[in-house]
Amino acid sequence: MLPSIGATELIVIAAVIFFLFGGKKIPEFFKGLGDAVKEFKKSSKDEKPEKEE
Repeated sequence: MLPSIGATELIVIAAVIFFLFGGKKIPEFFKGLGDAVKEFKKSSKDEKPEKEE
């Protein structure tokens, strides 16, 4: 999928994201992302498979 991405490339990408969104927006973004993942897991856990008879 992704060709070998090293640590240097990841640091550069993180720095660009930091400069684009600023220090205050990044924690809000990850909090929203975490909430979305929790909600997805909760909804998938609540789904019960249908019985085939």
